[in-house]
Amino acid sequence: MSDAPALVDAHHHVWDLDVRPQPWLDEPGHEPIRRTFSSHALRSAATRPIAGRRLTSTVAVQCIASVPETRDLLALADSDPLIGAVVGWADLTSPAIGDVLDDLGTGSAGRYLRAVRHVVQGESDPHWLQRPDVERGLRAVGERGLGYDVLVRSHQLPQVIRLAERLPELPLVLDHAGKPPLARREPTDWTRWVRTLARHPQVRCKVSGLVTEADHEKWTIDDIRPVWDVLLSAFGPDRLMFGSDWPVCVLAGGWNRWAATAEELLHDCSESETQAVLSGTATAFYRLSDERERTLPCS
Repeated sequence: MSDAPALVDAHHHVWDLDVRPQPWLDEPGHEPIRRTFSSHALRSAATRPIAGRRLTSTVAVQCIASVPETRDLLALADSDPLIGAVVGWADLTSPAIGDVLDDLGTGSAGRYLRAVRHVVQGESDPHWLQRPDVERGLRAVGERGLGYDVLVRSHQLPQVIRLAERLPELPLVLDHAGKPPLARREPTDWTRWVRTLARHPQVRCKVSGLVTEADHEKWTIDDIRPVWDVLLSAFGPDRLMFGSDWPVCVLAGGWNRWAATAEELLHDCSESETQAVLSGTATAFYRLSDERERTLPCS
């Protein structure tokens, strides 16, 4: 095992359109990523180090509401040493949610299931996370030692605050920092809600997906820095984790440009703070293992 400092990408996707369609890619604007992306392609894309760290481990995250997709991701994690954990999907509203999670967790591949996610941003019900059947499903997630990745848009953050209040024992991570409306430059409500959510100690936050919330063509670090400043002051480095949201980030500059931006944002942080954001928080939340070598092969 290398003694080089670790870099964990806590949020990326893979998909093979010949195996499993991704209907959301049919939306306008997604043309540049309307093709297959593999973990090998991630290796090729993620060439820039951050603060002297090169990519050593990743967390693969579901895209569609599909148990078979989750099984594909688990099998990939079992075969690819780069992927250390999987955030999968199961129907939280189903009475059989516990059995489904138990089944996903079986076998050598099942050990990589560390969290569950649902695309709440696509739900029109403003109280979806408070539905009794959803809460029952989330309790089943927590009872199995799994975390929950929360994917919402900024206007849905009050739902997440209520969830954190009602289920304080459930480990939560806020994907993409709750999608602040950077393109509209209107983060006022987002700032207040994120600070409120951060008061709940079971909540972590991914510094990911920000560039695709900004102007894809014109964003600069000056657009991102105010959001970073809020996150750092609200959560502290020990509750933040770096994520690329690759290959979605290709729409707004790609993995290496976001890596360069993250390094600049971390410029004034101490070594221990940088370590927390770039690997420590994700390693603890997703229980990433050191059992096998995860460094990228030389190329």
